[in-house]
Amino acid sequence: MRHVGVLALQGDYEAHGRVLSELDVSWQLVKMPRELDAVDALIIPGGESTTLLKLMAPIAMRPALERFHARGRPIFGTCAGLILLARETRKPAQESLGLIDIVAERNAYGRQIDSFIGEGTPLVADLEPGPLEMVFIRAPKIAELQASVTPLATCQDMVVLARQDNVLVASFHPELTSDHRVHQYFLDMMAG
Repeated sequence: MRHVGVLALQGDYEAHGRVLSELDVSWQLVKMPRELDAVDALIIPGGESTTLLKLMAPIAMRPALERFHARGRPIFGTCAGLILLARETRKPAQESLGLIDIVAERNAYGRQIDSFIGEGTPLVADLEPGPLEMVFIRAPKIAELQASVTPLATCQDMVVLARQDNVLVASFHPELTSDHRVHQYFLDMMAG
């Protein structure tokens, strides 16, 4: 049985939990590194990436996440989660985990007041055809992606959903819409 963890240090982790419940998936909040041992996959929610890094440091969450990734466990980062998982972060530069070969540009779509709901286009059959509703809140941009990274969806001609091996990232907040295709794609990664 699939059991998903949602990193619960900061951000709207409960919204991801609601989606997982609606998809009838077993899940739990993850607040300490040892709790990663109990889950098959992990979602890193949006929030504030610098705050997440500060909260992760004293509990040694970073090395625990690196071990989790090395074991091939799927990880899904949304918004701030994308920033944390990127190989490099710009504007301004900051530490990141380097688990997906992208360059993330912070707050690329503007400040909180510039938040918007957009319509995205899936690029792979696994997401099913039809527009994807996407909520952008102080969202990062995927400024660069290497050939090892597969673009999965675009919005306004920008790649906003991408995957490399067991890591999935989204610039937007799929947990804030009623369209659960992105979460279902992540669950299918677990099964595959």
